[in-house]
Amino acid sequence: MKFWKKLLAVSVACSSLLIAAPADAAYQLNDEVANPPFALKMATQIGVLSYKNPDMQSRADKDAIVVLSFGTTFKDQRTKSIDATAKAIQAAHPNAKIFTAFTSHIVIKHIAEQEGSCDYMTPEETLKHLMREGYTRVAMVSLDVIPGIEYKYDVALFHEYKSQFKAMSLGTPLMYWQGQENQRDDVDEVMRSLHLPAYKKGTAILLMAHGTPDPSNAYYSVMQNKLRAMKRDDVHIYTVEGWPRLDDWAGKLKMHKVEKIILMPLMMVAGDHANNDMAGDEEDSHKVILQKMGFKVETKLQGLGENKRIREIFVSRANEAWDALTK
Repeated sequence: MKFWKKLLAVSVACSSLLIAAPADAAYQLNDEVANPPFALKMATQIGVLSYKNPDMQSRADKDAIVVLSFGTTFKDQRTKSIDATAKAIQAAHPNAKIFTAFTSHIVIKHIAEQEGSCDYMTPEETLKHLMREGYTRVAMVSLDVIPGIEYKYDVALFHEYKSQFKAMSLGTPLMYWQGQENQRDDVDEVMRSLHLPAYKKGTAILLMAHGTPDPSNAYYSVMQNKLRAMKRDDVHIYTVEGWPRLDDWAGKLKMHKVEKIILMPLMMVAGDHANNDMAGDEEDSHKVILQKMGFKVETKLQGLGENKRIREIFVSRANEAWDALTK
């Protein structure tokens, strides 16, 4: 029996717990499913999430956009990647107040210790602040790269706080849709937006992603496939805390007579992982490990948020969350 039905138009959930998503990627329960149980309703929640509180619809609109980022203790990267993206979103939505919240409570603690104070709050603190200040409509925008554990945190926040506002929405991360069933292909768009060095014989490019124990780690295989389709067989993705790892590629590159490796982060910010795990001078850094194997190594420390095209994609994700909020 078919539980799903493809929609031709955007579907915005009110009190019914259905989903809202781009027109080419929207689903809802099939009409033949009578009185669907709560669990089945929850299972249909994909794409942009949206909720309208029927008990608050008479309240005046006071709008906020909450930009959700893991955060970083590297101040320059906060400015060049996270803050720059938040400013781009603000420029696209001048009538809404922008708040940036860090999902890493530990990062907030370390910033306060290192810099004497921290202007960033946790998502919970931010949403409670908005409630006190009388904001009624809140669009949440995720700066996550894939829908992994951090994005699941965002989704949990949405469900925990949605009934506290007149309306709430949550956009999708940088890469979400993969082109299945005529959906847009976020992975392909992002891979084509990367600032990759030109192909050069004897040189390989290793993109360092974070990795996750979550099943969403499979997104890295999809990314690799898209790079192959782009004829970039010289570009390989590895992870710090997932699969594939650095040693899954290093030996193969040696066998294929690669002489030089360019290391680049595939992360929102070039923070601790990029500066220390990837490009550090310690014995266990990726740069040093590869140098000991005989490779010439070049490192490029630029977060995804420094890429103007990537910021534009995040703005489009914010636009989708805003559209779901205000319809």
